[in-house]
Amino acid sequence: MDSRADPPETDTRDAEKRTRILDGAVKAFLACGYQRTTMDDIARAAEMSRPSLYLQFRNKADIYRAIAMDMVDWSVETVQQAMARQEPLPDRLRNALENGVFALHDRFGGSPHAAAMMDMKSSLAGDLITEWKNRLCTIFTAAIAKDAREGNIELAERDLSPEILASLLLDGLEGIKMRIADPDEQRRAARGLVRVVVLALER
Repeated sequence: MDSRADPPETDTRDAEKRTRILDGAVKAFLACGYQRTTMDDIARAAEMSRPSLYLQFRNKADIYRAIAMDMVDWSVETVQQAMARQEPLPDRLRNALENGVFALHDRFGGSPHAAAMMDMKSSLAGDLITEWKNRLCTIFTAAIAKDAREGNIELAERDLSPEILASLLLDGLEGIKMRIADPDEQRRAARGLVRVVVLALER
């Protein structure tokens, strides 16, 4: 048996094919809705044959999870970059939420099926969403802890911790999205949430 790894060009072709499938699937889901979209629809949107599609993914649920995984990785990387900048904590938090969280929802704006597609995340990719929140919480916790140390703020004396504040930020954001439909108002409420978190770090 030949145990040599696939040549780089094969890996590149597979990556390009995967990207075509996921991009095509997003278009099909937004155009027809997840439930009504078939593997044939996705194959046509990706401009490939149905058998070729099945060589990459077993079904549309697997495709949905792959889309969700890519979105999670992109969001986490974007948040990490925002939090690594040399800016005051409030600015970094606002930029992280805007560019790494709200931008995810903006990608699907304008489609009548966007909300339904996002609602499927709990049943099809609930574990990935939990992982995403945990990864974001870790990033925010580290940034808040660093800011507290540099400001000589003893959060424990206020019955707080970096973990509590990071969780407050994410839980509050989730509540905002559930309670407020208008995207602009969501952003406004999120900015207020950031101010509340930052107040706990002030003398």
